[in-house]
Amino acid sequence: MNAFSIKDLENLSGIKAHTIRIWEQRYSFLKPQRSKSNIRYYGNEELKAVLNIALLNKYGFKISHIDKMTPGEVREKIISLSYAEAYQERFINELVQHMVDLDVAGFEETLNVYIRSRGIDKTISQLIFPFLEKIGILWLTNHMNVAQEHLVTNIIRQKLIVGIEGITLYTPPAKSIILFLPEGEHHELGLLYLYYLLKIREVQVLYLGANVPMKDLEFVAKLKHPHYIFTHITSIPGRFNFEKFIQQIHQRIPATQVVISGKLAQSYFKKIPPNISLKKSMEELLQQINSI
Repeated sequence: MNAFSIKDLENLSGIKAHTIRIWEQRYSFLKPQRSKSNIRYYGNEELKAVLNIALLNKYGFKISHIDKMTPGEVREKIISLSYAEAYQERFINELVQHMVDLDVAGFEETLNVYIRSRGIDKTISQLIFPFLEKIGILWLTNHMNVAQEHLVTNIIRQKLIVGIEGITLYTPPAKSIILFLPEGEHHELGLLYLYYLLKIREVQVLYLGANVPMKDLEFVAKLKHPHYIFTHITSIPGRFNFEKFIQQIHQRIPATQVVISGKLAQSYFKKIPPNISLKKSMEELLQQINSI
């Protein structure tokens, strides 16, 4: 069983911690446990309950009514939601639930159902990337078990690669971009999603992958002269100095525009060199990609 904090539940469900505490007091579906130091924590069942209840509540069901439903009735109501947004959110929640249960078959089948319904392109943009954004907080707080992380990474990586390989370029790309992750960063899924987004826009991608030493990035950049360098940093060991990383890449590759996205970019507010650009949201990142 996982041990989630109330902040994890807030980030995964969109329900404020204050509201979750009120739900605990008034209703029976949440029963947190206490650590030896008396800190409240939640297990897999509590997480799944909050995800389902938050979805039904968002689309018109009263919490008091949901509290009286059986698990089967909750499931039926969720499936019956006809809103397009609810359909997407339901599948994202299912991915989270399969992940915490280590249900490999269920996780892949959920992706396959969405692919059959919406196609690989929309599955990547509407399902996979929002899912990765939602669970990114678990990587940062170490509340995801290594086995769960491998389950998610391996299956989604396969789907992203299928999507990338399925894109045919009919004209020679006019621009090139290096994609890489710095040393210590092994979470490749966000970078693969960037690869997909750039390739469908007919950009040549030089994919260096994860855990790339700065000297190797510098070597390729000076040899190939890319128009941009992109990196998407999800989670990295505590000893990683983001400010130092920014200064190093500026000093070594000052003539190339470098775009940095991901969790670390979102929380950095110091002055940055002129050739560095931090994208703090998916919207900002897409605007940058569309301008290339």
